[in-house]
Amino acid sequence: MTAELVRGQNHPLDRTRVEIRVAAGGPVVAGVTLGDEQGRLSGVDAVAHPGAPRRTGIEVPRQAAAEHRIAVDLDALPAAVHRVSVLLALPGGIGGLTAFGAAAAPAVTVTGLDGTGLVRYTITGLGTESAVVAVELYRRQDAWKVRAVGQGYADGLPAMLRDQGLPQAAELAAEIEDAVGRGQARAVPAPAPLTAGGPERPGTAPAAAPAQDRPSPAPATAADGPTPSATGAGAASGTGAASGTGVAAGPGTGAGAKSPAGSKAGDLPAAPADGGPIDYRHPRRRGTPAPAAPAPSSPRPAGPPPSATGPTAPDGSPLPVAGDAAGWSMDERLYNQVWGMFEDLARSVAAYRSAADFAETRLEQELDRALADPRNRLGTAGDAARATARDKHATLVTQARAALDRDLAQLTAESEVVEPALPPAFARWDNPVWQGYHAPLERPMALRLGDLHLPEVLDLRIPMLVRLPLERGLWIDSGPDSHGRLGPERDIGRRELPGALTDGAPDEAELRRLAMEAAVAIAARLLAIHPAGEFAVQVIDPAGAAAPALAPLVESGALPAYPLPGAKGVTAVLEELTRRVELVQMAVRHRAADALPADLDTAEQLLIVHDFPHGFDDRALTRLRYLADEGPAVGVHLMLVADRAQSREYGPVLDPLWRSLLRLTPVPDAHLADPWVGHAWTYEPPLAPSGSQVVRQVLGRLAAARRAS
Repeated sequence: MTAELVRGQNHPLDRTRVEIRVAAGGPVVAGVTLGDEQGRLSGVDAVAHPGAPRRTGIEVPRQAAAEHRIAVDLDALPAAVHRVSVLLALPGGIGGLTAFGAAAAPAVTVTGLDGTGLVRYTITGLGTESAVVAVELYRRQDAWKVRAVGQGYADGLPAMLRDQGLPQAAELAAEIEDAVGRGQARAVPAPAPLTAGGPERPGTAPAAAPAQDRPSPAPATAADGPTPSATGAGAASGTGAASGTGVAAGPGTGAGAKSPAGSKAGDLPAAPADGGPIDYRHPRRRGTPAPAAPAPSSPRPAGPPPSATGPTAPDGSPLPVAGDAAGWSMDERLYNQVWGMFEDLARSVAAYRSAADFAETRLEQELDRALADPRNRLGTAGDAARATARDKHATLVTQARAALDRDLAQLTAESEVVEPALPPAFARWDNPVWQGYHAPLERPMALRLGDLHLPEVLDLRIPMLVRLPLERGLWIDSGPDSHGRLGPERDIGRRELPGALTDGAPDEAELRRLAMEAAVAIAARLLAIHPAGEFAVQVIDPAGAAAPALAPLVESGALPAYPLPGAKGVTAVLEELTRRVELVQMAVRHRAADALPADLDTAEQLLIVHDFPHGFDDRALTRLRYLADEGPAVGVHLMLVADRAQSREYGPVLDPLWRSLLRLTPVPDAHLADPWVGHAWTYEPPLAPSGSQVVRQVLGRLAAARRAS
């Protein structure tokens, strides 16, 4: 079973002959350095790279590629070698990436020679870095371990080699670049998308599947403009509105539309040179429908028609299949498929809205031309001109809506197949998978934070998935402005809203109660999807008002006791977590994870702060901001349940804190924007069905597993 590591974690190796597999979002150069006990290099001979791919016990590829395999024989290494560091760098002069943050997050897997996965590490949180120390194998008391490092360098390969004590760092970096440029290392593009029924290849996650595969492009908060994604990569929003000239701008291709954060050139479909139809499909999904030419009177293709390949229904449309996407496991394939559905829906709706805008603009132009001629202002000629213009408008809108309905039918059918197949980490609380829940043995790759939908189709809900570990804190907005002005969307179909919402907007007390219930539901899910004992929850509740919502956590033992009220409770929790962050940071910085105190709880921590900033003084605020900034990298995550208006007395001091958090709402609200075309998506919180005991049951089973372990 493959162990999934986060930055700073280590894992023992039970064998000395291993293979290190690298999967990246574009061509990278892979190398290995052989260091002593302090990680220092003896010279250029201690570096294996494409220009010198073989060293004693090590062999690296000779080419820059999106996938690599590095052979390591630890028994064959010289006795002076205590650290084997795997380096990844972006090659220059190939027309590829210039920073790791602009592509899918690279993943490194240590396997046995038979391909059995031992350890996997996805290097998240990279931005402007062009070189990174991915993992290191190190010798400790005659045994070998692997550690997830993820140390990036914005100054590239020379800075990385210099940091390992190599005096000739600049010369060696130039030699490696020269080898790549001369063709000794042949650049290989990223893997092509898989076709339906084709062989599966690892490392081909779709560009839109976020990231932290890249990291995931989590929706941005519409109120704050484009915000960082859940993985830390910037998420740019475009627009699908028609241009003022009457030419519709396609999503992802028109003026003002930007590529998703983390995608690279070529990931998004481009307009063909022969003037044919633009392909609006998600660029790396298998089994998605192929595009067809639009009707002659349509300004643009409004979406993909049925596919001519793969299994089809009697009407010729493709049959949906759960897990029909690239990935190493079923969970990863489902994750990528969900994000593919998200992007497909965004683009199909953008195409419809753009076509409708074009039709409206064309109608206005034709009416203006008709009225510009004095002879057409009166009589039957003017009426006929206006009627003709309106008929053309109606025809265009009808055609666009028909294309959208076709796409929505395809996506709805796919959703009906995918939703029941989702694992617990991705599933709603009403999914039957929770009835057979048992504590997992390893952490999943992602977490469901709720559902998203658009007004054009209220019944089609896309799961909102973010990669784990969380790299942004969460903010459950309990303010009165988060009551979800849904209007006609109040009938949301498959789930009933809480009773207080069916009669009108909830009051402030009800919002605070729902916000804390949403926080507990997310915390319970995080506890349930991690192995027993590897995730813990701490709560700050100065007023003691959250006790009813916290009851499931306390009764199951997930929370040892109700939080201590007052300033004393705030200080105690913040001091404990600040100490943990500082100690783990020092251990990671000095590569001494084994030296952590025995009493330190190394399980990941979720801090829930209720009614923030009530009970916080200036010192407590400083510590909380420190945890929000530094905690996620070492396994301490923050969730605020707060009304931002209550912190206005602090002025702009807390603005960076609010911007660093992903805003969620306790009731449906259209405040999230996708990173492709900037739609305002309605978010629904991940609450359990009214009257359901599923959360208590799951926490009870988790408690039993924790006692048995």
